[in-house]
Amino acid sequence: MNFEDFSLDARILAAVKTVGYIDPTPIQEQAIPIILEDKDVLGLAQTGTGKTAAFVLPILQRLTTGRLKSTRVLVVAPTRELAEQINDEFRAFSRNMKKIRSMTVYGGVGKRDQIQKLQQGYEIVVACPGRLLDLYGDRYVDFSHVDVLVLDEADRMCDMGFLPDIRRIIKLLPKKRQTLFFSATMPQDIRGLVSDFQHNPVTVQIGMIAPAETVDHALYPITQKRKKELLMTMLEQERTGQVLIFTRTKYRARNLARDLSKHKYNVTALQGNMSQNKRQKAITGFRKGKYDILVATDIAARGIDVTNVTHVINFDMPDTVDAYTHRIGRTGRAERSGIAYTFVVPEDGVMVRDIERLLKQPLERRRVANFDYGSFMPETAVDSSKNARKPKKAGHGGGSKSRQRRNTRYSRSNRRGSGANR
Repeated sequence: MNFEDFSLDARILAAVKTVGYIDPTPIQEQAIPIILEDKDVLGLAQTGTGKTAAFVLPILQRLTTGRLKSTRVLVVAPTRELAEQINDEFRAFSRNMKKIRSMTVYGGVGKRDQIQKLQQGYEIVVACPGRLLDLYGDRYVDFSHVDVLVLDEADRMCDMGFLPDIRRIIKLLPKKRQTLFFSATMPQDIRGLVSDFQHNPVTVQIGMIAPAETVDHALYPITQKRKKELLMTMLEQERTGQVLIFTRTKYRARNLARDLSKHKYNVTALQGNMSQNKRQKAITGFRKGKYDILVATDIAARGIDVTNVTHVINFDMPDTVDAYTHRIGRTGRAERSGIAYTFVVPEDGVMVRDIERLLKQPLERRRVANFDYGSFMPETAVDSSKNARKPKKAGHGGGSKSRQRRNTRYSRSNRRGSGANR
């Protein structure tokens, strides 16, 4: 199948070619025809599967007819970064449709520009719940003409406490509409939304709701106090492209980025206390390759779409299995291979078992070559464990022997990363 088979408007197909899309991904192949038939859809797919285009393209096709200069499409997203990325895709695929306009609505920036665009009647609004309800309360938002609602990363919105806001928003919309939910996981809260607000939805599920199979997972047992030393040694030895490091707290993300910057790595931090301008600068710099390393917290990094992330390093174990799935979803995108390393301390045993149940196999325990563990004795299952998960491709991850053969230092630039946010 190719995109021409969807019978999309010639202007949309021309934009698809310009963007560089060749063949539809599985979720696009399955979801686009259903959405074009005006049916409600529950899309279950991990990140990096092309789900955004799966709803953007048929929505643009819908807007080729009917009323303009009023808000007809509302997309609700959990973070400002994801809202901007969705808006970018709408703009990219509608570049030849001059009358179709899209905008973002979220907090952390001034209201004036958002109010002006809303008053002009932009056809597509991509919004975060808080600011959207704020502007609705001030009577700047008109929901009366909305005929498509999209909830993207619905599970994460529930995790972030947005469920009451989501329910309030949906109740403000016209009852006659198309409702599209996209989620990586299917918790009970999402089942409740589906039951309450979708009409005979068609479920489109792509594979397991788990990290991509192209990702190589490994655990690095260590003590809490030695994590930073282990990370520095690992970055010296490991051949990498762009690296995304997750920490549990904003404080640790900021300080770890600062310490990496002192070692002359091109690094920036992304955490919740940053202004929107600094957050966007960090994400754009990482996406464009200005920074080799991004240190982030879970919520701050939600929705980051950087194709060339080769390594995700969990400096801190995530709090839930879903959080692990979302973190690891930042690498191994678009069927590329990826590496997922997790630093584990003895207290992380329960979460390790939960993740192994998700993956349906044990996680390999590794040690970093030439690192002095002192009296701490990590499990070393690189060679001895018959059940250890093997790397998907040579040259990515692998055990300590492969790293000793490469012994390639992590590439550095002469300039320091400016995003440590001291």
